[in-house]
Amino acid sequence: MIGFLRGRIAAKHPPLLVMDVAGVGYEVEAPMSTFYGLPAVGTEATLHTHLVVREDAHVLFGFGTERERSLFRELIKVSNVGPRIALAILSGVSVEDFHRCVEAEDVASLVRIPGIGRKTAERLLVEMRDRLKTLAGPLPAAGTAGAPAVPPSAHSEAFSALIALGYKPPEVLRLLKTVDPSVGSTEDMIRHALRAAASA
Repeated sequence: MIGFLRGRIAAKHPPLLVMDVAGVGYEVEAPMSTFYGLPAVGTEATLHTHLVVREDAHVLFGFGTERERSLFRELIKVSNVGPRIALAILSGVSVEDFHRCVEAEDVASLVRIPGIGRKTAERLLVEMRDRLKTLAGPLPAAGTAGAPAVPPSAHSEAFSALIALGYKPPEVLRLLKTVDPSVGSTEDMIRHALRAAASA
């Protein structure tokens, strides 16, 4: 099992990033909550990781904090909640917001996340109530936000990332139209779009 990666961020294409660790490029899938805290491409960062082994692939997931990884690991234990849905949950709500949803039995907030129907949301509330008490404490984020140059393809990268998170193309177009034109970076575009989805 790969517990963590420490290296240079070689590329960021949400929800995928490439970490250069001693000359080896690791492809890592990460929730948007982690992307928001990552420094610029070319900067060193540390990610807590979880390896999912399937018949057709080995997929490495990365997280900015131990709490995010712990929540991910608990989520994938829930029936009908696989890594993709767990990633979408962590992209749609913070660990703290997920705690609040469970404590308040807030089904409505969970069903706004792509891939989460009412039955799955209700199952999450029931099964996660006790599991949340065992989550690891907070650790420093993967890195502080830098000020990278905005790539010209930020809009298309945001579009692709939202599709990867489970949103339908027409819905992605609608969400991106709500983003202020002054917002330039891919991560900020996705952040604003997800906020719009949560308040819809």
